[in-house]
Amino acid sequence: MEKDQKPEISVIIPVYNVEQFIGRCLTSLVEQTFRDFEVIAVNDGATDDSPMILHHFAEKYDFIKVIDQPNKGMSEARNVGMRAASGRFFSFVDGDDYVSPTFLEELYRACVDNSADIACCYYYFHFIENDFLFEYPFRCKGVLSGSEAMHKLLRDVQIQSLAWNKLYRRELFMDYDITFPNMTFEDMATTTRVFSHASRVVVIDRPLYYYNQRSTSTLATMNTNKINDFIRATAMVRASLEKSGLYEKYKKSYQALLRKTCNCCYLYVLKVHTEKKCMRGCMENMRRVSRALKKYSTDDCRVADLLGNLPDVVASPEQFAKDYSVR
Repeated sequence: MEKDQKPEISVIIPVYNVEQFIGRCLTSLVEQTFRDFEVIAVNDGATDDSPMILHHFAEKYDFIKVIDQPNKGMSEARNVGMRAASGRFFSFVDGDDYVSPTFLEELYRACVDNSADIACCYYYFHFIENDFLFEYPFRCKGVLSGSEAMHKLLRDVQIQSLAWNKLYRRELFMDYDITFPNMTFEDMATTTRVFSHASRVVVIDRPLYYYNQRSTSTLATMNTNKINDFIRATAMVRASLEKSGLYEKYKKSYQALLRKTCNCCYLYVLKVHTEKKCMRGCMENMRRVSRALKKYSTDDCRVADLLGNLPDVVASPEQFAKDYSVR
């Protein structure tokens, strides 16, 4: 790629305290069979040796660019990366993961050859402690219309609301001013908005991404704040469908998402109370989850009007214990 020529793909990597993993992540990008791309690595105020590793790679490879900023969270790091990116397509890779050598080439060819706006692949769970790979099992493949892809995305099985196993035309983000919200489960809150503007989506039935399962991952460290963000993200999905006039079209698939969310939240609530060794309030939290999600499924609820004022649903075990002691 010539120095002043815009790359076909911009790979955006948020980086925060992943010194054990970022070297392998960047090496997997250096070894890509597709060469017309840039890497925008955003150092989100890391306090370990991640910045040193990033700058070492940037000095060695001119297609790797590093942006240093104070810690603002993964969402803002991705947003900063998008603003700095110049590629025709965007890809997101997390700094503690890595990709197959053909990751970019296969996704790019799938988009270009099929005039698609988004290409998706599958992934491996890489369990770090025993170096075990597990291939994500629930799959589909082929060229889908935007409507078919949205139904599958909302059901969150064959196409999941993950930012990082996909390639997107930049216009899907930039033309509609789509950014990642500052919350947990930000992918779910964002991906539906992006897919709503896609005319065609390609799914490659091959795992090309390696998702490292860590003890500090979101699902491994669930707490009440994260559960509330999960519920809030589900509400934001409906709000985005309402705003684009698509809710009625995708209502059944959205309700399937709510059922899945409800079951997951029940398990997360039980996990949080068990870990705190305080079961007081556990059943009440589950009832709160059920009431909130049932509300979001009703026809007369205009969730779009509630955005910016979506309250917490689940309370912490400590709060239940405190409230009980005051009585």
